[in-house]
Amino acid sequence: MGTNYDVVIVGGGVVGSSIAYFLSANPDFDGSIAVVERDPYYTASSSSLSTSAIRQQFGTAPNIAMSKFSIDFLRKVKTRLAIGDELADIGLHEPGYLVLATPERADAQRAKNRVQRGMGVDAELIEQVDLARRFPWLNTDDLALGSLGLGSEGWFDGPGLMQAFRRKARTQGVNYLAATVTGLTMASPQKVGEVVLDNGDRLAAGTVINAAGPWSAGIARMAGAELPVVPSKRCVFVFETPARIENCPFVFDTSGFWLRPEGQLFLCGIPPVRENEPDDFGLDVDYDLFDELIWPALAHRVPGFEQLRMLRAWAGLYEYNTFDHSGIIGRHPEVSNFVLATGFSGHGMMHAAATGSGVSDLIAYGEYRSVDLSAFRYERIAGNQPIEEHVY
Repeated sequence: MGTNYDVVIVGGGVVGSSIAYFLSANPDFDGSIAVVERDPYYTASSSSLSTSAIRQQFGTAPNIAMSKFSIDFLRKVKTRLAIGDELADIGLHEPGYLVLATPERADAQRAKNRVQRGMGVDAELIEQVDLARRFPWLNTDDLALGSLGLGSEGWFDGPGLMQAFRRKARTQGVNYLAATVTGLTMASPQKVGEVVLDNGDRLAAGTVINAAGPWSAGIARMAGAELPVVPSKRCVFVFETPARIENCPFVFDTSGFWLRPEGQLFLCGIPPVRENEPDDFGLDVDYDLFDELIWPALAHRVPGFEQLRMLRAWAGLYEYNTFDHSGIIGRHPEVSNFVLATGFSGHGMMHAAATGSGVSDLIAYGEYRSVDLSAFRYERIAGNQPIEEHVY
């Protein structure tokens, strides 16, 4: 069966659903929109398995700009994504991020702080003595300083945000299809013609948006394009401890682990440390990571965590951009109606609102108006112009 749509979005997670929401809400766009989602219950979706945090403390201006736009939107979610009298509550908390630095990394952290301050980010550098005083539960012996975000950073209900985008988009006329994309037919070498689904349907599309997350490289190959995006498994562990930790922000440690409170419990993890095969989408938890790497580092940084009990864990997938760990957003230079919104390398949830608004602008106006995402264009890869981002 063939159906015509002005825009087909491949991927209905938080990024795809954000694009669907912003585009369908745009008064200057009156076209038809379909979202194709392979996992309609979102059981293995990266959005459902995200730790759902947002920070301003990036080292590059384009990523900071996305965070500034996104936190402003998250603060307005209740009414922006409300349906009738039903408000959308994502439980946004803003206790800040604390990024720790050893003496070897102190100069780099100070350089990042200058970039952040120049972008209006309220991040305070705290020297070692003051760090120990303000966070007495931390072991600061091997630290030089910490960078503390004083606002606009924290965490929220990411799956709730994704579902709120989805529900609102559907009320605005977006059609969600539960199917897997198995092919793209080309009207010409420079233009996608149809999106082919596993149920036999073929969707004629004016524009195709690739928001397929870890699966986006496979979708790109269907259009004859290559993307440096691979699935990368990251594990999240939940633990309890008798230690009382007051005033705990989201902590990035020098060893690589991250930590944040969740009620009386704590969540923690480390960036992916083992390479996935390009076609490995497995979600088995690597429990050895906790015993061998995370727990020793936790106990070193927070002595009270020498006593803890890991309660549960889960695994999710990053859509890891091997080129520079930042998003790839915009029209493909060789396939005119193929738009990319992928490769966020763990930043997709926090930057979903900025991505949705920017891509909506691009479709409706042919340019960015609400937030400038031009730095994330595909062409930077061929031009070897990385937007390098490292927390540590």
